[in-house]
Amino acid sequence: MREITATGLSVEEAVQSALTQLNASDKEVEITVLDAGKKGFLGLFGAKPAMVKAVKLPNPAEEAHHFLKEVIRNMNVEATVEMIQEGKNVTFQIEGEKVALLIGKRGQTLNSLQYLTQLAANRHSNHYLHITVDAENYRTRRKETLIQLAQKLAHQAVRTKREVPLEPMPSYERKIIHAALVNQQHKIKTYSVGEEPNRHLVIAPK
Repeated sequence: MREITATGLSVEEAVQSALTQLNASDKEVEITVLDAGKKGFLGLFGAKPAMVKAVKLPNPAEEAHHFLKEVIRNMNVEATVEMIQEGKNVTFQIEGEKVALLIGKRGQTLNSLQYLTQLAANRHSNHYLHITVDAENYRTRRKETLIQLAQKLAHQAVRTKREVPLEPMPSYERKIIHAALVNQQHKIKTYSVGEEPNRHLVIAPK
Protein backbone atom coordinates (compact mmCIF):
# COMPACT_ATOMS: atom_id res chain seq x y z
CA MET A 1 0.00 0.00 0.00
CA ARG A 2 1.60 3.29 -1.15
CA GLU A 3 0.76 6.71 0.28
CA ILE A 4 1.71 10.22 -0.94
CA THR A 5 0.77 13.85 -0.30
CA ALA A 6 0.17 16.11 -3.32
CA THR A 7 -0.60 19.79 -3.77
CA GLY A 8 -2.19 21.93 -6.49
CA LEU A 9 -3.91 25.25 -7.13
CA SER A 10 -7.21 23.44 -6.50
CA VAL A 11 -8.31 20.16 -4.93
CA GLU A 12 -8.96 18.77 -8.42
CA GLU A 13 -5.43 19.68 -9.52
CA ALA A 14 -3.93 18.17 -6.36
CA VAL A 15 -5.88 14.94 -6.93
CA GLN A 16 -4.73 14.77 -10.55
CA SER A 17 -1.14 15.29 -9.43
CA ALA A 18 -1.48 12.42 -6.93
CA LEU A 19 -2.97 10.08 -9.53
CA THR A 20 -0.12 10.87 -11.94
CA GLN A 21 2.52 10.21 -9.27
CA LEU A 22 0.90 6.93 -8.27
CA ASN A 23 0.27 5.96 -11.90
CA ALA A 24 -3.27 4.98 -10.95
CA SER A 25 -6.91 5.72 -11.76
CA ASP A 26 -9.28 7.37 -9.29
CA LYS A 27 -10.88 3.93 -8.64
CA GLU A 28 -7.55 2.55 -7.39
CA VAL A 29 -6.87 5.39 -4.95
CA GLU A 30 -8.42 6.62 -1.71
CA ILE A 31 -8.27 10.43 -1.48
CA THR A 32 -8.41 12.51 1.71
CA VAL A 33 -8.51 16.32 1.40
CA LEU A 34 -6.06 17.74 3.94
CA ASP A 35 -6.48 21.38 2.91
CA ALA A 36 -8.95 22.81 0.39
CA GLY A 37 -6.57 25.72 -0.23
CA LYS A 38 -7.32 29.41 -0.75
CA LYS A 39 -7.27 31.40 -3.98
CA GLY A 40 -6.12 34.61 -2.33
CA PHE A 41 -6.79 38.27 -3.25
CA LEU A 42 -6.93 38.70 -7.03
CA GLY A 43 -5.74 35.12 -7.26
CA LEU A 44 -2.27 36.14 -6.16
CA PHE A 45 -1.92 37.53 -2.64
CA GLY A 46 -2.40 35.15 0.28
CA ALA A 47 -3.00 32.17 -2.01
CA LYS A 48 -2.68 28.78 -0.35
CA PRO A 49 -2.33 25.51 -2.29
CA ALA A 50 -4.78 22.68 -1.87
CA MET A 51 -3.34 19.51 -0.33
CA VAL A 52 -4.58 15.93 -0.52
CA LYS A 53 -3.41 12.59 0.83
CA ALA A 54 -3.65 9.74 -1.66
CA VAL A 55 -3.41 6.05 -0.72
CA LYS A 56 -3.09 3.51 -3.52
CA LEU A 57 -5.32 0.59 -2.62
CA PRO A 58 -3.70 -2.85 -2.80
CA ASN A 59 -4.29 -5.06 -5.82
CA PRO A 60 -6.14 -8.04 -4.24
CA ALA A 61 -4.40 -10.63 -6.44
CA GLU A 62 -0.94 -9.17 -5.76
CA GLU A 63 -1.67 -8.98 -2.03
CA ALA A 64 -2.76 -12.64 -2.05
CA HIS A 65 0.40 -13.55 -4.00
CA HIS A 66 2.59 -11.81 -1.41
CA PHE A 67 0.64 -13.43 1.46
CA LEU A 68 1.03 -16.95 0.04
CA LYS A 69 4.77 -16.50 -0.56
CA GLU A 70 5.23 -15.30 3.02
CA VAL A 71 3.31 -18.28 4.45
CA ILE A 72 5.41 -20.72 2.40
CA ARG A 73 8.61 -18.98 3.50
CA ASN A 74 7.51 -19.23 7.15
CA MET A 75 6.95 -22.98 6.62
CA ASN A 76 10.65 -23.19 5.65
CA VAL A 77 9.86 -24.43 2.16
CA GLU A 78 11.82 -23.05 -0.78
CA ALA A 79 9.45 -22.67 -3.71
CA THR A 80 8.39 -20.34 -6.50
CA VAL A 81 4.78 -19.18 -6.79
CA GLU A 82 3.48 -18.30 -10.24
CA MET A 83 0.31 -16.22 -10.45
CA ILE A 84 -2.11 -16.71 -13.37
CA GLN A 85 -5.11 -14.37 -13.47
CA GLU A 86 -8.07 -14.72 -15.81
CA GLY A 87 -10.69 -12.16 -14.84
CA LYS A 88 -11.91 -12.98 -11.34
CA ASN A 89 -10.18 -16.38 -11.32
CA VAL A 90 -6.65 -16.40 -9.91
CA THR A 91 -4.48 -19.54 -9.79
CA PHE A 92 -1.24 -19.79 -7.83
CA GLN A 93 1.02 -22.59 -9.05
CA ILE A 94 3.70 -23.66 -6.54
CA GLU A 95 6.89 -25.36 -7.75
CA GLY A 96 9.95 -26.43 -5.76
CA GLU A 97 11.46 -28.92 -3.36
CA LYS A 98 9.57 -30.32 -0.35
CA VAL A 99 6.28 -29.35 -2.02
CA ALA A 100 4.75 -32.48 -0.52
CA LEU A 101 4.78 -30.60 2.82
CA LEU A 102 2.53 -27.96 1.27
CA ILE A 103 0.13 -30.55 -0.14
CA GLY A 104 -0.34 -32.65 3.00
CA LYS A 105 -2.44 -35.78 3.39
CA ARG A 106 -5.04 -35.90 0.58
CA GLY A 107 -4.35 -32.22 -0.11
CA GLN A 108 -5.53 -31.01 3.30
CA THR A 109 -2.63 -28.57 3.81
CA LEU A 110 -3.04 -27.27 0.25
CA ASN A 111 -6.76 -26.76 0.86
CA SER A 112 -5.97 -24.77 4.03
CA LEU A 113 -3.45 -22.62 2.13
CA GLN A 114 -6.08 -22.00 -0.53
CA TYR A 115 -8.69 -21.00 2.05
CA LEU A 116 -6.33 -18.55 3.80
CA THR A 117 -5.15 -17.06 0.51
CA GLN A 118 -8.79 -16.60 -0.53
CA LEU A 119 -9.40 -14.60 2.66
CA ALA A 120 -6.26 -12.51 2.06
CA ALA A 121 -7.35 -11.73 -1.51
CA ASN A 122 -10.84 -10.59 -0.61
CA ARG A 123 -10.41 -8.77 2.70
CA HIS A 124 -9.90 -5.35 1.00
CA SER A 125 -11.57 -6.08 -2.33
CA ASN A 126 -14.96 -4.92 -3.57
CA HIS A 127 -14.78 -7.51 -6.36
CA TYR A 128 -14.73 -11.14 -5.20
CA LEU A 129 -11.82 -13.19 -6.52
CA HIS A 130 -11.91 -16.97 -6.79
CA ILE A 131 -8.54 -18.35 -5.67
CA THR A 132 -7.02 -21.72 -6.57
CA VAL A 133 -3.74 -22.81 -4.98
CA ASP A 134 -2.02 -25.75 -6.68
CA ALA A 135 1.35 -27.45 -6.18
CA GLU A 136 3.14 -29.55 -8.81
CA ASN A 137 -0.23 -29.96 -10.61
CA TYR A 138 -1.66 -31.84 -7.62
CA ARG A 139 -5.21 -30.63 -8.39
CA THR A 140 -5.15 -32.18 -11.88
CA ARG A 141 -3.73 -35.47 -10.60
CA ARG A 142 -6.25 -35.54 -7.74
CA LYS A 143 -9.13 -34.93 -10.17
CA GLU A 144 -8.06 -37.88 -12.31
CA THR A 145 -7.82 -40.07 -9.19
CA LEU A 146 -11.30 -39.03 -8.03
CA ILE A 147 -12.85 -39.75 -11.43
CA GLN A 148 -11.32 -43.25 -11.47
CA LEU A 149 -12.49 -43.80 -7.87
CA ALA A 150 -16.02 -42.66 -8.74
CA GLN A 151 -16.29 -45.13 -11.62
CA LYS A 152 -14.95 -47.99 -9.50
CA LEU A 153 -17.29 -47.33 -6.55
CA ALA A 154 -20.31 -46.80 -8.81
CA HIS A 155 -19.66 -50.23 -10.34
CA GLN A 156 -19.37 -51.65 -6.81
CA ALA A 157 -22.67 -50.07 -5.74
CA VAL A 158 -24.51 -51.55 -8.75
CA ARG A 159 -22.87 -54.98 -8.37
CA THR A 160 -23.52 -55.33 -4.63
CA LYS A 161 -26.82 -53.37 -4.68
CA ARG A 162 -25.54 -51.51 -1.59
CA GLU A 163 -24.75 -47.89 -0.77
CA VAL A 164 -21.05 -46.99 -0.84
CA PRO A 165 -19.95 -44.12 1.45
CA LEU A 166 -16.82 -42.16 0.52
CA GLU A 167 -14.36 -40.45 2.84
CA PRO A 168 -15.00 -36.79 3.81
CA MET A 169 -14.05 -34.38 1.02
CA PRO A 170 -14.23 -30.62 0.41
CA SER A 171 -17.21 -29.50 -1.66
CA TYR A 172 -15.29 -28.99 -4.92
CA GLU A 173 -14.05 -32.63 -4.76
CA ARG A 174 -17.58 -33.89 -4.13
CA LYS A 175 -18.66 -31.95 -7.23
CA ILE A 176 -16.00 -33.78 -9.27
CA ILE A 177 -17.49 -37.13 -8.16
CA HIS A 178 -21.03 -35.95 -8.97
CA ALA A 179 -19.94 -34.77 -12.44
CA ALA A 180 -18.05 -37.99 -13.15
CA LEU A 181 -21.18 -40.07 -12.54
CA VAL A 182 -23.73 -37.87 -14.27
CA ASN A 183 -23.98 -40.29 -17.21
CA GLN A 184 -24.87 -43.16 -14.87
CA GLN A 185 -27.91 -41.54 -13.27
CA HIS A 186 -30.14 -44.31 -14.62
CA LYS A 187 -28.22 -46.83 -12.47
CA ILE A 188 -27.01 -44.88 -9.42
CA LYS A 189 -27.58 -41.70 -7.44
CA THR A 190 -25.17 -39.60 -5.36
CA TYR A 191 -25.90 -37.46 -2.34
CA SER A 192 -23.97 -35.77 0.47
CA VAL A 193 -24.31 -36.60 4.17
CA GLY A 194 -23.03 -34.95 7.37
CA GLU A 195 -21.68 -31.56 8.34
CA GLU A 196 -18.45 -29.87 7.28
CA PRO A 197 -15.60 -30.74 7.60
CA ASN A 198 -16.85 -34.36 7.80
CA ARG A 199 -19.43 -34.07 5.02
CA HIS A 200 -19.08 -36.98 2.63
CA LEU A 201 -20.62 -38.42 -0.48
CA VAL A 202 -22.65 -41.62 -0.79
CA ILE A 203 -23.06 -43.55 -4.05
CA ALA A 204 -26.27 -45.60 -4.01
CA PRO A 205 -27.83 -47.98 -6.55
CA LYS A 206 -31.25 -47.06 -7.91
